[in-house]
Amino acid sequence: MPTRLPAAPPILPGLTYTRPLGSGGFADVFLYEQDMPRRSVAVKVLPSDVRDPDLLRMFNAEADVLAQLSAHPSIVTVYQAGISADGRPYIVMEYCPGSLAQRYRVERIPVPEVLAIGVKMASALETAHRAGLVHRDVKPSNILITTFGAPVLADFGIASALARQTADEVLAMSVPWSAPEVVAEQTAGTVPSEVWSLGATIYSLLAGHSPFERLERGQNTREQLRRRIARASYTEIARADVPPSLQTLLARTMSRDARDRFASALEVGQAVRTVQAELGLPVTPLEVAADEWAPGVRSVDFSDSSVRGPVRSSVEHSGRRKSRTSSGMAGLARDEDTEISSPERRTRTAVPWLLGAAALIAGGAVAVTALFATGIL
Repeated sequence: MPTRLPAAPPILPGLTYTRPLGSGGFADVFLYEQDMPRRSVAVKVLPSDVRDPDLLRMFNAEADVLAQLSAHPSIVTVYQAGISADGRPYIVMEYCPGSLAQRYRVERIPVPEVLAIGVKMASALETAHRAGLVHRDVKPSNILITTFGAPVLADFGIASALARQTADEVLAMSVPWSAPEVVAEQTAGTVPSEVWSLGATIYSLLAGHSPFERLERGQNTREQLRRRIARASYTEIARADVPPSLQTLLARTMSRDARDRFASALEVGQAVRTVQAELGLPVTPLEVAADEWAPGVRSVDFSDSSVRGPVRSSVEHSGRRKSRTSSGMAGLARDEDTEISSPERRTRTAVPWLLGAAALIAGGAVAVTALFATGIL
C-alpha cells in the first residue's frame, strides 16, 4: 500500500511534542517529552477516521494488556491512554531508543547476550501466560532496548486470551517465527506456539536470519517459508560458539509436534539458564510473577471496539499532513511481515496493522527492511 504521511500530532496536556518517530497504515508514532515527571515518551495515535472494529479492538487490547503486564521488568511500560480533542485514541508508553529489529542481521550478537535475552523474554512470556494471555507476535523486532540497555517485549497489539479461541478470532502471524499449527491456521495462538516463536527468535539472534530462511535470493517467499515451517526440519546454527546443548534446546522448541516442545515458557527459560551454567556464565534470574498475582489480574475484554478513555483538551489544527524529514524520521518502518486477516474474510491478504510499530517506538533510527511486501504498517 502507498506510504501514508503522519497526521499532525495532537497537543496533549502535560506532554510536549518533539518529533515524529514513524507512520504506518493505521497509526502514527510520535516522540513527546512528558512535563512532570520529565521524561521522553512514545505516543501511538490512531487517525481520527479509523472506524474498523478489529483495529479499535486491537488498539484497546494493547493498552489493557500492557496495563496488566507492564510492571514486569522485561515488558515495555504503558503510562496512560486516552482520546485527543479531535477524537484520536492514543497510548503513551515508554520510549526505547533501540531494538533488535535489524541488529541481528548485521551483527554477530555474542552468545552470552542472546542467552540473557532469551531468559528475560521467557520470563515475560511466562508472566503473560499466567495472566491468561498470549502475545502472538514474538520476534526480534518486537524486542526493544530501553535507555538502560535492557531488552523488553513490546507490541501486544495482537495479543489474545488463552481461553478465547473462537471462530471470530482475528488471525495474526509473522510467518518466519510462527509455529506450523499457526501457519496452517489451526490455532490463533497457544502456549506451545509461543514456545516455538521464542525458540525461533533466539535462533534468529544467533544465526542472523530466521530459522527457515534461505540465504539464496528468491528462496524466501511466504509460501516457501510456510512449506519449510510445516516440515519443521531443524538446521543447526553455523557458529562454533553455539554449544550442542543449545542446538538441542532450540530444536526442541521448534518441534513439529507441539507435544514434543517445552511445556511452558518457564521451562524454556530454565533450560537456557542450564546452558548458561554449562558455559560458566552468570545465570540470568527468572523474573516471573508470583502465583498469587495471576488471580487478581483483571481480564482483558478483547471484544471492546469502543473509543474510550479521557478526552484531552486542545489539538493542533492543521489541514496538511506533516512531511517527513531526514532528521528524526525513520521512514516507514515495515515490521517484517506481520499478517492479519479478519474473521469475516479469512484470506491470505494482509491487513495493514495499526500497531506493528515496535521499531518505531524504538526511536526510528533505522528503517526496518521488510522480508516480504505484506502491507503491514
